Amino acid sequence: MQKRTFMAGLMATTMMVAVPVLAADWDGPTSGPTAADDKSIVVVAGDLKNGGILGVTTGVEEAAAKIGWEVRVLDGAGSIQGRTAAIGQALALKADGIIINGFDAVEQQAALEGVVAADVPMVAWHSGPVIGCDAPGGIFANVSTDAMTVSEVAAQWAIEDGGTDIGVVIFTDSTYQIAIDKADRLKETVEAAGGTVLEYVDTPIADTSTRMGPLTTSLLQKYGDSWTHALAINDLYFDFMGPSLAAAGLAPEAGPQAGSAGDGSEAAFQRIRSSGYQAITVAEPLNLQGWQLVDELNRAIQGEACSGYVTSPALVTPEGLAKLGDSNAFDPDIPYRDAYATIWGK
Repeated sequence: MQKRTFMAGLMATTMMVAVPVLAADWDGPTSGPTAADDKSIVVVAGDLKNGGILGVTTGVEEAAAKIGWEVRVLDGAGSIQGRTAAIGQALALKADGIIINGFDAVEQQAALEGVVAADVPMVAWHSGPVIGCDAPGGIFANVSTDAMTVSEVAAQWAIEDGGTDIGVVIFTDSTYQIAIDKADRLKETVEAAGGTVLEYVDTPIADTSTRMGPLTTSLLQKYGDSWTHALAINDLYFDFMGPSLAAAGLAPEAGPQAGSAGDGSEAAFQRIRSSGYQAITVAEPLNLQGWQLVDELNRAIQGEACSGYVTSPALVTPEGLAKLGDSNAFDPDIPYRDAYATIWGK
């Protein structure tokens, strides 16, 4: 299994100085089938309000334009019923391939069985805890970083930032098995280092716009100054925490320090850059992963083997963002576009 290491040497030095420090070379796939002609694919997005899902979708659209395919995006709009309907619509469109983007395959088991029965090739981003080739649910390849590494990096940042006296609230969503696994690893890592997990909050990621404000106020009243760090399985939780902290009279540097175990959304980068109630995120190379999804689907359509390529995350802090200029995305400076275009004969 090929694995791109964007964090080489980082954890051995300090978690407080962000890279990404990136090599200029490419260690992803260098061979594979040339582009299948005249294909039409559908992206079934779990919720396009989620910055990670949106970033991957943008990468898919960019890659599809290069390989010469038509692409249609269907938004599940953050609900189970919406995602089921979108899968049904993708089948009705007679897509040559389907990309499951940002939701659990187990949740949609019955709908995905229909895709398998129709013999439509299917790849996914963040469809469950098994990454790489032959993921459950009839998925040819599940593209992701190692979610446990993402959680460990985020938790280690909190420990480095606050020491063993930290009091952590963890936010997750039990709708998704991968979210449960990530939150469990956050908890294990914090407690193994001597920190305290004050509360493990299970709240739907699709409802963060309405739930996070009242939740933040309630947690402040409950824990006060003992709440030093907030860790979440996704940046979206922190889209709606800041106003409640500000209303409580807490400056960004004084309130709970927020760190996300994924995905590196544009909004998160903006908050980190401007000291806007988020200190770090552990970012995935979303655009690259969009290109990888198209490459894996091209392999699946042509009956070739999955590439086995797995990308790795990068810790993003204000110091690191200062070195990246105005960019609000983690798009590694490696020639992945050229590499995939070469494989496809484009």
